[in-house]
Amino acid sequence: MKIRKAVIPAGGLGTRFLPATKAIPKEMLPVVDTPTIQYIVEEAVKSGIEDIVIITGRTKRAIEDHFDKSAELEVRLDDAHKDAQLAQMEAISNLANMIYVRQKEPLGLGHAVMTAREVIGDEPFAVLLGDDVMTGEKPALAQLIEVFNEYDAPVVGVKAVPWTHTNKYGIIRAESAGEHLSRVEGLVEKPQPDKAPTNLAVMGRYVLTPEIFDILKETGKGVGGEIQLTDALDTLCTQRPMYAWELEGRRYDVGDKQGFLEATCEFALANPELKGPFARYLKQLVAQLEGEDIEQN
Repeated sequence: MKIRKAVIPAGGLGTRFLPATKAIPKEMLPVVDTPTIQYIVEEAVKSGIEDIVIITGRTKRAIEDHFDKSAELEVRLDDAHKDAQLAQMEAISNLANMIYVRQKEPLGLGHAVMTAREVIGDEPFAVLLGDDVMTGEKPALAQLIEVFNEYDAPVVGVKAVPWTHTNKYGIIRAESAGEHLSRVEGLVEKPQPDKAPTNLAVMGRYVLTPEIFDILKETGKGVGGEIQLTDALDTLCTQRPMYAWELEGRRYDVGDKQGFLEATCEFALANPELKGPFARYLKQLVAQLEGEDIEQN
């Protein structure tokens, strides 16, 4: 069955970016000039997704406004003959069929996915987390959809992380099933390095089957007192085959300040208008910092 729908959880409080996220959704913080959530939506669309289900909260209205048509802005751009900007604004509002579901309480990723049940129905679907921005020749989600189509089984996107970082991620226990591919035997949420079965961490991309909803309904609170999607997947893989695909391409953790700054710098250097002047600025800054280090030593 074709994967037509994708869920993007965006109901969290964004506490790691306070005070900026007191009034602005974390997902609307821009990497250069584009909100992080737009990169996620564009990846889904490039992967063949038609319906985007965004799980929102009380303070997330700006996300809906961003993907909506802005008649006044478009008229002003048209009157000013700013054709390129006008085309860009029209493209944003026509990216996909956007559906919004309110998560009344931020009770965890598993709970956020569960709120999309009525919209998803009995279809397989994708989940993309907004903290993970991916770049590469082939969209990360498209890689997982190819695996799903071949094996007709749920699949999660993973990458190897340093063993010292396993307590930041959902970690899989798995057996190799080919190049880049593993058969998932279990998952554990944020294990300490000495308890982690592997260093293969789930990277915010999933293709799931609708059985997950019944499992989530019965899943109790886990790490952090939240309903963890990882715990539900640990149950699902005992009921049917599940695979993990080691994602190709670069991953940025934009939910972390360091990762957000790295993404901003690298995206700026990939921008034709900014690359030259920004690269010169960075060289000057590095030279200045190195000079200060020499003086201090």
